Amino acid sequence: MLMEIAMGLQHKPKQAQDILAAVDLYREAAELCGEGDALLLARIQARMATALMAVPTDDPTPLDEAREMLRRALPPLGGLGAAEELAEAEMNLGLVLQSLAGIGRARIQDAIGAYQRALRTFSKLSHPREYAILHSNLATAFLSVPMASDAGKLSEALAVQSFEEGLSAVNLIDHPVEYAMLQNNLGNALQYASSSHRVENGFRALQAYDEALKVRDRRNSPIEYANTIANKANCLSNLPDDPEDGDAGNPATSHRRSSSIARRVRSLPRPARPTAQRAWPRRSLSWNDSARRTRARQWWLLTVKKET
Repeated sequence: MLMEIAMGLQHKPKQAQDILAAVDLYREAAELCGEGDALLLARIQARMATALMAVPTDDPTPLDEAREMLRRALPPLGGLGAAEELAEAEMNLGLVLQSLAGIGRARIQDAIGAYQRALRTFSKLSHPREYAILHSNLATAFLSVPMASDAGKLSEALAVQSFEEGLSAVNLIDHPVEYAMLQNNLGNALQYASSSHRVENGFRALQAYDEALKVRDRRNSPIEYANTIANKANCLSNLPDDPEDGDAGNPATSHRRSSSIARRVRSLPRPARPTAQRAWPRRSLSWNDSARRTRARQWWLLTVKKET
């Protein structure tokens, strides 16, 4: 019951304290597990890791602890749990490692390995959505490889391939959000790739942005819409007027086209007030905050009272 209540707090947080209270509830649930509860303990640890990943702080300590929780959970999940549980834990471990790699506390290659292990279960046919998200994460990880080396240039090509492979599993009708995300990110990867086929990649990027804009619109997703058309404007500004003569530049039309799109971005209405998660302050928080533990316990008692 503690784990269920923690999951409820985590999925619909109203403020930062709700995530921290969820972590405390996971901790208390883990302490209640006995020697014969290895699988239950692993499930609690895997869920606690996802809450730690969402803690609003610049302190890397929660991410370090999330990594440790997932590493502890993986062996029992692999031996006793369902294949999907293990794959989900590997997927989350990849996300943690990728975040830590960005601040020099992990290797991006380890994140790539975790994603690839998750793909053994989340296949294109059985789990298309997870398959697409994993390939998007893989592509982002590939793009994190430093460009100074030959491996960095190869990683750009692998990133484009991963975005395209993710798109092969989803479609505009059944998975519109994932489809638009992948198309937008594919456009960015093509636009900024250090390739000799700059013009060709630019036109392919435009097509990807146009596909994303079939889902992203002013009314339903103004922030994502603005992001994509801004990307498209930048792409247009870098394309030549004559595709056959890439060195001639684009003084005639591209500036006018990109300026027109930029005006559309500026004319967008202000987005609605951000959700509690987006509005959370980025600050360090102590795990020993007695007020948080009291709040978590009060929430639990209130919920138990309602259930009984």
